[in-house]
Amino acid sequence: MQLNVFSGNRGEIGEAHGRTHAALITHSLEVYDRLFRDFVGIGWDEARTAAERFLPMIERGFPAILDEMDGIARGAGLELGDIVTLNCRSEISLTQASGGCTAFSLNRDGRQWLAQNWDWRTDQLHNVVALELRPEDAPALVSVGEAGMVAKIGLNDRGIGVCLNAIRSRTCGEGLPIHVALRKILEAETFDRAVRVATQDRVCAPAHFLIAGGVGQATGFEVHPGLPGVLEPRGGTVTHTNHLYAETATCQVEDFPRPDSRPRLARIDRLLRDRLPLGEPIEAGALFEILADHEDAPLSICRHFNPDQSPEERMETLFAVVMDLTAGRLSLRHGKPCESDDVLEVHLPRDTRHSGEA
Repeated sequence: MQLNVFSGNRGEIGEAHGRTHAALITHSLEVYDRLFRDFVGIGWDEARTAAERFLPMIERGFPAILDEMDGIARGAGLELGDIVTLNCRSEISLTQASGGCTAFSLNRDGRQWLAQNWDWRTDQLHNVVALELRPEDAPALVSVGEAGMVAKIGLNDRGIGVCLNAIRSRTCGEGLPIHVALRKILEAETFDRAVRVATQDRVCAPAHFLIAGGVGQATGFEVHPGLPGVLEPRGGTVTHTNHLYAETATCQVEDFPRPDSRPRLARIDRLLRDRLPLGEPIEAGALFEILADHEDAPLSICRHFNPDQSPEERMETLFAVVMDLTAGRLSLRHGKPCESDDVLEVHLPRDTRHSGEA
């Protein structure tokens, strides 16, 4: 996979993104048109109408990102409403559809790691892009996600990183859409500012954000329109799959996880304990091996085609990412981590001038 680097003001970055990935963005719209029909029973035009309710929330919480969305639309030859709908696809569809995803943070020997598999519909595999963005008014960042979307999983040059777990729930209220909130986190200059996106801006639909900083902080936030559930590290780790388990969240939100979510969480906890003993050095390759685990297949951490599931329910691992936030390094395997030997390595040197670390 190729890394695309875009810089300039918001509109310029968006237009370059849209122009470079126009074909992939158009294909993403087709994928989500099918998904909305499969899970929600609406077509693209109806989804665009549903997405309009999120515009005032974005205008209040992160207005600058609308300039970038408008640029993406302009570059791809689409309308702003199409790009807003694409970036609000979780809020429109996750009442019925949920992905997989297994994520963890690990603090060991002075290094802060973040890692996860992203599991989703196979028809989005070739719409995955890796972007390095250098806005004039925000930290440089790297995001791995879907073409046409403003962010998903990544890190910035202040040592802040974030991972995502989807949560299936019927809850949707006031706050930032999930992927817009992820981008705001990736523009945070400090860990505390990143945390404030989850705790003060709030997020209008449930998800889990695993936020970490290069100097050793990591906390999981089970976000939703209310006060998020908070998951502090235990033994230097935070782990999460696709169900809520912090009491602050579970007492406010009802979720509907797939049957494999709890077994995957137990499995990732065991693997981190058994395969990474204290005192031994850790490299990205060892974390990719954990993400390639197949116990309980086909409902394993590394997910493959499952013929026993209905076509619209099939989820497979589309990429695996390992981030060394202390070093400012992101490693990406596009496709299943057990099959892909081609690793994209991105190094984003830490800028400590504004982070309070200098």
